[in-house]
Amino acid sequence: MTGRWRRIPWTITCFATCLAAFLSVIVPVTAARADQLDAAKLSGALVRISATILPDSQSARSLGTEREGTGVVIDGSGLILTIGYTILEASQIQVTTGEGRGYPAEFVAYDQASGFGLLRAGMGFSAAPVRLGDSDAIKEGERAMVLTRQGSTGVQPVLIAAKREFAGYWEYLLDEAIFTTPPIMGFNGAALIDRKGELVGIGSLIVRDAVPAHGGIPGNMFVPVSALKPILADLLAFGRRQEPARPWLGVTLREEQGRLMVERVTPQSPAATAGIQPGDMIVGVAGQRPKGLADFYRKVWGLGPAGVTVPLELLRGPKLEPVAVPSADRYSTLKLNPTF
Repeated sequence: MTGRWRRIPWTITCFATCLAAFLSVIVPVTAARADQLDAAKLSGALVRISATILPDSQSARSLGTEREGTGVVIDGSGLILTIGYTILEASQIQVTTGEGRGYPAEFVAYDQASGFGLLRAGMGFSAAPVRLGDSDAIKEGERAMVLTRQGSTGVQPVLIAAKREFAGYWEYLLDEAIFTTPPIMGFNGAALIDRKGELVGIGSLIVRDAVPAHGGIPGNMFVPVSALKPILADLLAFGRRQEPARPWLGVTLREEQGRLMVERVTPQSPAATAGIQPGDMIVGVAGQRPKGLADFYRKVWGLGPAGVTVPLELLRGPKLEPVAVPSADRYSTLKLNPTF
């Protein structure tokens, strides 16, 4: 699945600047051979995921109906961890090992808040799992490895460039994400492995600013496994975390100098029902001015669980307009496991 990274406005000038910046740090990492970890053994726990998505599903509009990614086996029963958008609303899933053997797999869970997805391979699948590590303990500047089953990347040494907040334009927020450099193209579902040989993150995105303080060095964003451990039992038992769902609006936003512009409105979403349109600027939430994308999400989610009415203030041209949005639980709009 390549739609996300292709949105990044690369230029020759930017790429040259970024390349010069990260070459000075990545050469010694390569020489260190990722601390002599047994990459071949770890790679045995990785599979390529191929998913066919329901054509009338919500996510098919933005992510397509054919998706591929990497998955990481995390237990002896064939449980596989990946990034959720790879398998979201899938009607059919297959996993393929490094030896080229294919197995059918079933959807197990999706977590909207973290972005994780779980599936399980069947019909004779067997692989030694990777142990979940301590993503909280990994530090900026440490060496690590990224393993992927996409393309020819395979195994690549990386640096932990940063650990910081990440706000996504699709109503998504991580209090602390892991950023690595140099960038890996086969990022979705890729495994971030620490120096102990344990899994500490799952690949989600390619970004321009893995190291913002150094001219925007490109890299990848990984979701830390610390976000999985508290909810794993819920995901296995119920397919989702068992806590009140956050209010969902159905807007894609772009941050511009502290203001939030609506780029897209999901059809039949709460925002669409309330009359929000692309081009609207969101300048207020419940009488407060949001200080950027992350602050906007926190203010909306702080109003209550899904179903709460979210009072927004929109700027349309020179005119301010109040709009009340009756939020929803996003899970109710997705075509997931029929048992949900």
